[in-house]
Amino acid sequence: MIASEVSPWAKTGGLADVVGALPEALERLGHRVTVVMPRYRGVTPPPGETVTHRVQLGPTVRDVTLQVATLSAHRRLVTVDVPSLFDRNGLYGVGGVDYPDSGERFGVLCASALELALGERAERPFDVIHAHDWQAGLAATLHRTRPDRYGPLAGVGLVFTIHNIAYQGLCPRDAVPALGLPWSVFRMDTAEFYGQISLLKGGIAYSDFVTTVSPSYARETLRPEFGMGMEGVLRARAGHYVGILNGIDTAVWNPRDDVHLPATYDADDLSGKAVCKRALLDHFRLAVGDDAQARPVIGMVSRLVEQKGLDLIREAAPALMKLDAAWVFVGQGDGRYEEFLQGLANRHPSRVGVHIGFSERLAHLVEAGADMFLMPSKFEPCGLNQMYSLRYGTVPVVTAVGGLDDTVQPYTARARRANGFKLEEYSADALVRTLRHAVRLFAERATWRELMRQGMAVDHSWQTSAKEYVKVYRRAREAAANRGSGDRAVS
Repeated sequence: MIASEVSPWAKTGGLADVVGALPEALERLGHRVTVVMPRYRGVTPPPGETVTHRVQLGPTVRDVTLQVATLSAHRRLVTVDVPSLFDRNGLYGVGGVDYPDSGERFGVLCASALELALGERAERPFDVIHAHDWQAGLAATLHRTRPDRYGPLAGVGLVFTIHNIAYQGLCPRDAVPALGLPWSVFRMDTAEFYGQISLLKGGIAYSDFVTTVSPSYARETLRPEFGMGMEGVLRARAGHYVGILNGIDTAVWNPRDDVHLPATYDADDLSGKAVCKRALLDHFRLAVGDDAQARPVIGMVSRLVEQKGLDLIREAAPALMKLDAAWVFVGQGDGRYEEFLQGLANRHPSRVGVHIGFSERLAHLVEAGADMFLMPSKFEPCGLNQMYSLRYGTVPVVTAVGGLDDTVQPYTARARRANGFKLEEYSADALVRTLRHAVRLFAERATWRELMRQGMAVDHSWQTSAKEYVKVYRRAREAAANRGSGDRAVS
């Protein structure tokens, strides 16, 4: 596997959680997995063997140091150590602006992973190369268009996973030779995208199989309103494109033994959740008396960007603040949304708490201490927080998009397996109506506890999803074995 971030070593979002947990699930199914990631500033990999490879990307040749650490009997972590590219303040950029040499940085990551596979093919032949998101998209493009270098890996299956199609790895046209690619990649049906080269599109076009992180998102991205300009190339790969719902790490996210919580609990004994609610309110210096305990706490842990529905919350704020509820927000991102939330807390200091930044401990406390978890996303490839929330008995309120639609069953009076609430449309009015309904239902304690317990009963562990990935790996391996010499993707 090749990825730009892997939990717990480097993380900005759900990608890291996936690439951190999926290899463990695959190992439990009997497979060997090697994960390759950059060694960013501050990343201290486990001790292991040091290997040096000479890596060429276009005209530039580098001596790259790989730290190869054994994590368990069948899992390894390899960090690509190139200080000039990765020893920087941020993983991807500073102040929300990507580094201008992003193509080169992650091109070296991909080329280094391919060199590792070449160097180990005699003693440890790989069946599949699984690349994640645009940062790893160049792996398949190099593999398929450079048979002079990577021909010995011809039988290796290529799988590419899209975690968020909005991020596409766009590079200027003159990056094609700088990335060691032939000009044959610069075509509309391969990696060219409106006069630029898209590392994401190359990963889609040149891989044997493409996956994304939920079945609904796979269907949505075939349409212009969600495909972000990639719907055409995805439709062309439709027979080799599937959605596999992400799992969650149930060892880390488990209210029964969560080390971040002041009290633990489960579906049979929910008393610890009340302790967590009080601790959450106290952390944000909100009212904690009996009245506060009787009203719901609505929590949100998120990147503060438009995709996550912050525009809806801002538009609906006057009406939302009239609800009999308390609010806690944890996240960082767009300055206008940070300023909006801080202003909301200043105007309603007894009912709104805000933490700008990210804290793993606080994220767990919100999941455990809140009564509802808010995810009014404009689009959501999969989402993990709604699954964490279900496991913690915190009822999710979501829009019916992507993985949110796949995992949350909306409450109705006749619903037998309801576990949350869904907005019927993406609008501020729908957000207010849905939350007003949820706050009213919170007062019906027996109904609410049933909602909680039904959510806690759902299994969102990685075991089911990992089996689906194994099916894709086998199909990708078969596709690699059947590639003909006339394959259009090879120059």
